[in-house]
Amino acid sequence: MQATNWDLPRKKLSYAAFLDSLLNVPSSAFMNTEPVFRQYGLLKTFLKQYRSIEQSGNWKPIKADKKSYRLGDSSKVISEIKEHLHLLGDLKSNDQSNMFDAALETAVKNFQQRYGIKDDGIVGRSMVAELNFPLAKRIEQIIVNMERCRWLPVALNQDYIVVNIPEYKFHAYENDSLVWSMNVVVGTEMNKTAIFNGMMNTVVFSPYWNVPSSIKNKEILPAIRRNGNYLERNHMEWNGSNIRQKPGPWNALGKVKFLFPNSHSIYLHDTPSKSLFSQDKRAFSHGCIRVEEPRRLAIYVLRHQPEWTEARIDSAMNAEKELYVKVQKPVPVFIAYFTAWVDRAGRINFRNDLYKRDSRLAEMIIENSNLK
Repeated sequence: MQATNWDLPRKKLSYAAFLDSLLNVPSSAFMNTEPVFRQYGLLKTFLKQYRSIEQSGNWKPIKADKKSYRLGDSSKVISEIKEHLHLLGDLKSNDQSNMFDAALETAVKNFQQRYGIKDDGIVGRSMVAELNFPLAKRIEQIIVNMERCRWLPVALNQDYIVVNIPEYKFHAYENDSLVWSMNVVVGTEMNKTAIFNGMMNTVVFSPYWNVPSSIKNKEILPAIRRNGNYLERNHMEWNGSNIRQKPGPWNALGKVKFLFPNSHSIYLHDTPSKSLFSQDKRAFSHGCIRVEEPRRLAIYVLRHQPEWTEARIDSAMNAEKELYVKVQKPVPVFIAYFTAWVDRAGRINFRNDLYKRDSRLAEMIIENSNLK
């Protein structure tokens, strides 16, 4: 899967056959011949809805005449917003009045949640931009993510972890039921987080941070030349020819990291920089994944090992002495890239294509189909 930047096993199927099945063949029939991850059928339902909206000719751009619209406002633009949200299913009633009422505020919040926008109930520029996103491109986005469904295991009737990069979210499952989620920080566009799967088999409490050679050469060594006390001031030390940061609250990896062996040297870890988790868009790392609730993750991963009580976990996280703990029941981890999916409430979600991967895949699977 080098061409699409997915390092996940993938079943082979003709792209033409895949696309022919999208709208003309029942999902159940397709799944009987080519089993796919459950999101496939869920996305197909919304593909039909969005195609129907497109064919109706009722989808017209919203021309906003001010920066934002909120509860109590009155404007012709508000009736256009209502029409869009009704077509999408966020606004249940087909109210075409110009008044921004409580029902519209609820619909706006629902839309914002589905798009990863701050759900303040105010229609601002970012929301208008999402409403004006070309419907044909939104349909393409659904198709691209339906294809990605074929790259994940068909059934996940077990405990597992998913990090969805464009969503900036971590999700923990038990017996395929979502039990909790948290914010994460992922790699920048220059330092993309890799897409792959693995088995989380080790928790490292109070870890050292072994400074990557690229950071050592570009940042640390010049800093040492400017200030001879740089290493001591930043709790760092030489380890042979390498530099590492000592365990403690100052450590770049925080108080714990979670390992699942892979060729990308990617892992999950705590961080002392907590403020970034409050940002809507959280692509700030060098590629590894920073987690908002490391203590909760440690409890989740070690919950089958009764000797690892919450008190012992707290002690290990604050010991400032590195400790490796083997996970007796390793947890499957999927680092995925979905820009469209259906959540457990049955709502379709969309996110921006952070690493610009949708268009490349769309060219591969739609070019020769009957959908263009």
